[in-house]
Amino acid sequence: MPVQSPKDLFARFQRNALAGRAGLDEEMLAEDVVIEMPFAPAGQERRSEGRDAIAARLREGRAALPIVFEEFRDVVVHETADPEVIVAEYELVAAVPGTGKRGSANFVTVLRARDGRIVHWREYQDRAAIEAAIS
Repeated sequence: MPVQSPKDLFARFQRNALAGRAGLDEEMLAEDVVIEMPFAPAGQERRSEGRDAIAARLREGRAALPIVFEEFRDVVVHETADPEVIVAEYELVAAVPGTGKRGSANFVTVLRARDGRIVHWREYQDRAAIEAAIS
């Protein structure tokens, strides 16, 4: 199998999320991966390290999240001067099953991949839109 580029890995993230799975699966992550969420709410981790711990946390988090992701809109992937790094901008649309509620939020992700695996993922989220959509 050919080595996945950062753009390939982002596309896989999208497919996983729309299929109801954790967006980042264990096979996508380098052993020493770092995930940062600089604007995470108080009490939530802003930095996580290590494939096994992150993959487990993402699976648990996805299972506990009461929403169904429906589509990615306005996706723009910017390549950078560094071939390991892309910046992805997108709007993610979701629904809360059984409530009729739908909402969307904007995201910016900086993804660094090496040897076909994600080594660093930094995600900026529109937290106000997320809270409005699920509350």
